[in-house]
Amino acid sequence: MGGDPGEAISLLEGLETTRSIHRFLPDPVPDADLARILWAATRAPSGSNSQPFRFVVLRDGPRAREARALLGASFRAAWAAKAGGEGWHRGSGADPRSRKARSARAMQHFVDHFEEIPVVVLACMLRRHPAHAYEGASIYPACQNLLLAARALGYGSTITLWHAGCEAALRRLLDIPEDVFLAATLPLGRPAGRHGPLRRRPVRDLVFDDAWDSPASWISDPPGARLSGDGVAIPDSQRR
Repeated sequence: MGGDPGEAISLLEGLETTRSIHRFLPDPVPDADLARILWAATRAPSGSNSQPFRFVVLRDGPRAREARALLGASFRAAWAAKAGGEGWHRGSGADPRSRKARSARAMQHFVDHFEEIPVVVLACMLRRHPAHAYEGASIYPACQNLLLAARALGYGSTITLWHAGCEAALRRLLDIPEDVFLAATLPLGRPAGRHGPLRRRPVRDLVFDDAWDSPASWISDPPGARLSGDGVAIPDSQRR
């Protein structure tokens, strides 16, 4: 699969196999690896090449420990609300062998052990204009760069927004100005499991040719691709 320490992977393999990681080993991330990952993140494109992204790295400093405790509590509350509201433990989720139940267990482990994750990165963006619908275009590519660079060096991460429940307290604690957009929280460390092929909707559901909902006959999933659901293409107009 690639992604083990010291094992090189191609860019395309990284794009096809970078999973959201929710289980981490306690191993610290060496400064050199962390620096390389964040350097790659800062190579991302941004509007007018202004590079408005900023990254606050939380490891084991006194304010970092307090911030991680705030985040852990916020993440646990957010997952409890999501799991209950979306019925993650009902239906197929009641079967411990189901994919839904396995995903729920992974998420519960993630939030229960959040403070033990070696590195937490807060992705921030300087707001040069009033907030608008497209401002994420200048920060989220940098987050994806971080995920891919982590994957290349044998680490894992995920992009989350569950800092929202403690954002005001985080700002006060870490001196983050009010005009800075706190865009994402990215935990970072060695995966307890492995990266691997992603499970996604069939590509023909997602790519149209010449007009909306017009099938693209020239595209299909490669042999062996892992598809979500039953793998049958259904027009968006017919989805429930």
